[in-house]
Amino acid sequence: MKDKRVLYVSSEVIPYLPETEISSMSFEAPRAVNSKEGQIRIFMPRYGNINERRHQLHEVIRLSGMNLVINDLDMPLIIKVASIPKERMQVYFIENDDYFKRKATYADENGALYEDNDERAIFFAKGVIETVKKLNWSPDIIHVHGWLASFLPLYLRNYYGNEPLFENSKIITSVYNQGFEGTLDKDVIHKIAFDGIEESDIAELENPTYNNVMKIAIKNSDAIIVGSQEIPEELVTYLKNLDKPVLKFHNKEEFSDAYIDFYTSKVLV
Repeated sequence: MKDKRVLYVSSEVIPYLPETEISSMSFEAPRAVNSKEGQIRIFMPRYGNINERRHQLHEVIRLSGMNLVINDLDMPLIIKVASIPKERMQVYFIENDDYFKRKATYADENGALYEDNDERAIFFAKGVIETVKKLNWSPDIIHVHGWLASFLPLYLRNYYGNEPLFENSKIITSVYNQGFEGTLDKDVIHKIAFDGIEESDIAELENPTYNNVMKIAIKNSDAIIVGSQEIPEELVTYLKNLDKPVLKFHNKEEFSDAYIDFYTSKVLV
């Protein structure tokens, strides 16, 4: 992995949020690549429950200041950055007061999903891509973790399909058993179509369940990693019918060699 560039895009990363399968692997996988002399960048949303002072986040003025259009509204993008202690790994935070300032990640204090989670996911995907463009950093691999990050493969392949910076980038999506009940906003298909993406390419989002959101990510990825020991049966069946490399689940104690081998022998070929 020496000098290979890997971009990690995740809805959760420790130590900034509590430990889950997603937040843990979004830390451990970059650390494994870092130890093999790869170059890594990590992106996550800057939720309101991330303590800015304790984690020493600071704004990157040269990357901030642009607006992203989400469903015909201009939404300002702020970029902050922090270093994970003792790891020599930087994390970039996608920030917007309207979408991410709340004191929780995906749901309110009663457990009800935020009604604008679909727009938050679109904003996050666009924000990451626009920021990487500003950094002028061309990744060899883009590895996506968590459903809030799962529109990134779709936008990269369709909305940013002619962007030379990502011309040779390979996209991997990790599929976890950490989803959501019910559906995202039913209008999400129209909000994405507003960006010029054909509705036929996102037909699954007529019913935007967790499984269907992940199918869109899988469809627009080059390879898949199973991130949980058990994932929904519907996604197990969907993966069986794929003509793409799929890495089976490996636990935290044994994943490192398997991921590095998968990156090098199945994805970067």
